[in-house]
Amino acid sequence: MTPVQAKEFYRSMLLARLFEERAAREYQDGHIGGFLHLYPGEEAVAVGAIQASDQGDYVVSTYREHVHALVKGISPRRIMAELFGKSEGVSGGLGGSMHIFDRSLRFFGGWAIVGETFPVAIGVGYAIRLRNDADVCLCFFGDGAVNQGTFHESLNMAGLWKLPVLFVCENNRYQIGTEIHRHSAVTDMARRASVYGIGTWKADGMDVESVFGVVRMAIEKIRRGEGPQFVECETYRFRGHSMADPSSYRPQAESAGFLLQDPLKMGIFQGCPGKDCLEIFSERCRSGNSLSEEELLSVRQEIEATIDDAVLYARDAREPGIEDLEKAWGIPLWERTSGD
Repeated sequence: MTPVQAKEFYRSMLLARLFEERAAREYQDGHIGGFLHLYPGEEAVAVGAIQASDQGDYVVSTYREHVHALVKGISPRRIMAELFGKSEGVSGGLGGSMHIFDRSLRFFGGWAIVGETFPVAIGVGYAIRLRNDADVCLCFFGDGAVNQGTFHESLNMAGLWKLPVLFVCENNRYQIGTEIHRHSAVTDMARRASVYGIGTWKADGMDVESVFGVVRMAIEKIRRGEGPQFVECETYRFRGHSMADPSSYRPQAESAGFLLQDPLKMGIFQGCPGKDCLEIFSERCRSGNSLSEEELLSVRQEIEATIDDAVLYARDAREPGIEDLEKAWGIPLWERTSGD
């Protein structure tokens, strides 16, 4: 890992973490309405996977998609403005937290229904194959979505047609408030995908380098025409399902010792007790001389300024008017959105 790559990993994960924590505060202060599903703890998955892909590859995400959108290149300003429901938001302020979409960056949502991502990714993959392109579609989803019928139908079609789709399972052990062993007869997510003739992989979802390396190998197989691949990333989310979820259902033994108001001190896996993906990676950078303490601090200051700017931008942005509502029904969202 080069110092340049180390800095980009750290910068992207820290931007994701601080953006989500700031969004939580803005939600509590009444500036963000509706549901808000946050991602702290899982940053290594989105950062490692998307950075292992090419800029021209597609990403299809879930209702918990802020971080995927950030890593894909959508500006913090446009995402924060969307959360605030402002016209300058990436979806015109009409999509909100769960419907971020930017065709110009090949970011195809933001889908509110569990399991809704699968058929969309299959459609993208089929379009890539028809055009004979070398692109890949990354499809993100949680362990709970694996129980949906769309998962099995879509993976069967992907395996049958050898579509260029990479399925990335963010296995955070909970389907909303239900532990994985209570909602899945088979808790090995990769094993469930293998029956459709799809290559399966596993990565440490708390380690950005692990995710990056595994996803890169999986994508190389897809580009060689070896069919779709499935990567299971074992991770852990430090917040509940949404801002309305106090997460009180988690066993006390599991959460004991973790400071819920200071996510940089958290972790869950026995191999790294009391740590999370950011702390693991920053310590690795220090010990390996990839980044100095001064460089890490400089990155943090830069990110904090970027997020402050995004919030000010969102607060000052224009509220949608009646004319925006009329446009929403006449012009499909994917035809209206564009890059910065």
